[in-house]
Amino acid sequence: MCGRYYVPDEDSAADLREIIEQINRRANAGPVVKTGEIAPSDVAPVLANNRSLAATPFAMRWGYRLGNGKLLFNARSETADAKALFRDGMRHRRCLVPAAHYFEWEKRGKDRIKYAIRPGGASVMYMAGIYRLENGAPVFTILTREPAAAISFIHDRMPVILPKEAAGDWLNIRYDAGDVLAGAVQDVECWLA
Repeated sequence: MCGRYYVPDEDSAADLREIIEQINRRANAGPVVKTGEIAPSDVAPVLANNRSLAATPFAMRWGYRLGNGKLLFNARSETADAKALFRDGMRHRRCLVPAAHYFEWEKRGKDRIKYAIRPGGASVMYMAGIYRLENGAPVFTILTREPAAAISFIHDRMPVILPKEAAGDWLNIRYDAGDVLAGAVQDVECWLA
């Protein structure tokens, strides 16, 4: 996954609009999260469990800051639980990253062709993520996997997109992460962006 996704600011699906409105109401300071094209280091809307273990919208910055200053915004779902940096997130700090679609670029010689990608017929998608605290503030990374067959010509990775009915299972830390991720969306559509 290249590192861009889209959260519309208007005319978005009711689910996505409600998530953004809840974050902004709690902040009491106008818009808190970025909408439009989201890039690593942007503050974006994310769903995670609150202290009562209820799914709640939060504003989180995208990307783990490493000691060398680099930003790590994706993690391979197949190996995340085995890596110290991601282990706690996989076991205790899971999140969902809502979006209308994500972007990927196909390389054709010197040209790069931009595509928008989402689950077939969906107006909102939920990408599986994990988060941690950095200097007291939550930051998240998006889990990736092998691409769906329909888009393998574009890139060799894609975000783990969960069907809406499995979204709650991902946030429930009693469920095995691997079992939930195995139900990821396989049917995606793409178009030139």
